[in-house]
Amino acid sequence: MSADIKANNTIDRTDNRTQLASGLKVTWVGLAANLVLVVIKFWGGIVGRSQALVADAVHSVSDLFSDVVVLFGLKWGRKVADEEHPYGHARIETISSLIVGFLLLVVALGIAYRSVLSIYNHKTSSPELLTIYVAALSIVVKEALYWYTVRVGRHIRSIALVGNAWHHRSDALSSVAVLIGVAAAHFNPAWHLADSYAALIVSFFIFKIGGSLTWSAFKELADTAPDKDILRTIEKKASDVLGVRQVHDLKARYSGRDIFVDIHIVVDPNITVRQGHAIAKEVEYCLVNEIRDISRVTIHIDPDIKKDV
Repeated sequence: MSADIKANNTIDRTDNRTQLASGLKVTWVGLAANLVLVVIKFWGGIVGRSQALVADAVHSVSDLFSDVVVLFGLKWGRKVADEEHPYGHARIETISSLIVGFLLLVVALGIAYRSVLSIYNHKTSSPELLTIYVAALSIVVKEALYWYTVRVGRHIRSIALVGNAWHHRSDALSSVAVLIGVAAAHFNPAWHLADSYAALIVSFFIFKIGGSLTWSAFKELADTAPDKDILRTIEKKASDVLGVRQVHDLKARYSGRDIFVDIHIVVDPNITVRQGHAIAKEVEYCLVNEIRDISRVTIHIDPDIKKDV
């Protein structure tokens, strides 16, 4: 058993390095693309006289911050456990996800405030044709980044990376609203407020994604249990192990992408300590290898007192 565990640990460390490299690569690609888009959008929004495009550029600036946060979270959150952090560093990635979500909320409220003021004051806007091309370019680039990032994020099971992918998607959706708004204001001067309304719609998309991401990260930091289906699966797998008579006091929580499990198993009171330990190791091996995301299992062994009586 110990040889198998050592082999598995070596594989896990190698796999972790590969996953980290993939996560860092996709985030660096996103950061470079966002940097270019920020410059193009600000230039296009100012030269082309589009409030919505400038707001979209601010959104892309938040993407840059989000990329930096994710880079930090991936780099440190994927480190192996050490003496100071015996449970690993996965919560760093969760905190990164929380910061990304909070940034989205702040950006959304800022854009909405400026848009409402423009609508209230009937501030006219006559975007140039240039802004349409810039918005269209942003949609293509950000949607491509979304699919690339979400695919890698799901593969390496990184909530921060998946959250960053949705950051790209929210930027693409906001650019769609910008495209509609600037096109309406450009081709029909009577719709001069369309640009401001487009910016307001952008803020809604950003706020929705930011709220969802922040809530998910907060639940994890609050040690919220996995859903009931996962808990039932854990209980059934443990109960099916030979020698386990009953399972009780099952607790589980997320730590980054991983699930930590605490469980009590009831065994024959007449078996030896060695036999009880072997049953516990079998339960641990079963849960870690047969249920995705479980990485740590703490097992307490109870004697079946009723049977003994």
